[in-house]
Amino acid sequence: MITGTVAPGFEPVRDAFAANFSDWGEVGATCCVHLDGRPVVDLAGGRIGPDDDRPYSPDTLQMVASATKGAVAICALRLAERGQLDLDAPVASYWPEFAAAGKAHIPVRWLLSHRAGLPKVDAALTLEQILAWTPLVDALAAQVPFWEPGADHGYHALTYGSLVGEVLARVTGSSPGELIRKEIAEPLGIDFVVGLPDESIPRVSPMLKSIRDPGDRPDPLMLQLADPASLAHGAFFMDTAFLTSMNSPDLWRAEIPAANGFSNARSLSRMYAACLGEVDGVRLLEPATLAAAIAPQSEGLDRVLTYPSRFGLGFQLPSGSRPMAGPTCFGHYGLGGSTGFADAERGFSFGYVVNQMRSASTPDPRSSALIAALEACLDSRRGT
Repeated sequence: MITGTVAPGFEPVRDAFAANFSDWGEVGATCCVHLDGRPVVDLAGGRIGPDDDRPYSPDTLQMVASATKGAVAICALRLAERGQLDLDAPVASYWPEFAAAGKAHIPVRWLLSHRAGLPKVDAALTLEQILAWTPLVDALAAQVPFWEPGADHGYHALTYGSLVGEVLARVTGSSPGELIRKEIAEPLGIDFVVGLPDESIPRVSPMLKSIRDPGDRPDPLMLQLADPASLAHGAFFMDTAFLTSMNSPDLWRAEIPAANGFSNARSLSRMYAACLGEVDGVRLLEPATLAAAIAPQSEGLDRVLTYPSRFGLGFQLPSGSRPMAGPTCFGHYGLGGSTGFADAERGFSFGYVVNQMRSASTPDPRSSALIAALEACLDSRRGT
């Protein structure tokens, strides 16, 4: 059952949303679109899980995986905008221990753009140590980079949150989860939680094991993840059961600000709308800050993913595997299909959150269908 509203002229998005359940194996999902700061699509459908018939509602909380990185980026950019953080200063000027192993020259912006050469650590950490924050932070401070920092880029799947998050904590005295709450969630009145409190657990829908369609070619990232010697395996698993523990309440309670944020489509869309302009009096980023943040910092073959990727300052930029809605978009996808982004030129933001995970390396047919329907609606409004 599909619930929610669409503004006149956006009915095709509702049709595409409904079709995802019949055509692409959708189980539970929310979709929201803001145009010029106002919601024009706000939909929910499906159920909490294949064996749980509770309805998936607009307020259901879902782990949005790497879509969490976008919120961390916004916090860093807000601090930079206020002069509290210099993106061109050495990381070690805020975090002295980071200067070890030849890393004294690495600027903060290389952490945000996946250029630090630190997608994993050599230290043998347990999952419990990774969830505890400090052991991974200490291991990153001691780690020798896996490539010459700044010379190339590779997706820092989990370490992004610890690297950027520790800098933010050193500057503000607040943990990344606290900072997201104070800088983004509370001002906008949205759900975006890193470090889930126990009282919110009943609102959570678990992530469902990834599915593939018959005849699909092998997923390049999945092949890399299956190889214990690959950088991708180290970056995503950290030689632990991290990816297979996504439904563990212990992982939910921890602060892994690269990967374990909980949100919904309504909140993601509202967050990105507030990056473009005011939303009920709240604006997250000034125009100059946003322009600098979405200028490409890293492009081309990704040393971790082994296919091309593009990044600004913490935001993903459109690429073949993460197309968003075209070249003027910015945001972040999450493993399995959830995404939030905005179009800096056309003035809309998009949030899509799911419990049924799908292929990681190619465009998700569900969000692609929704985005195509949305673009057709926008073109129709402009008479093109």
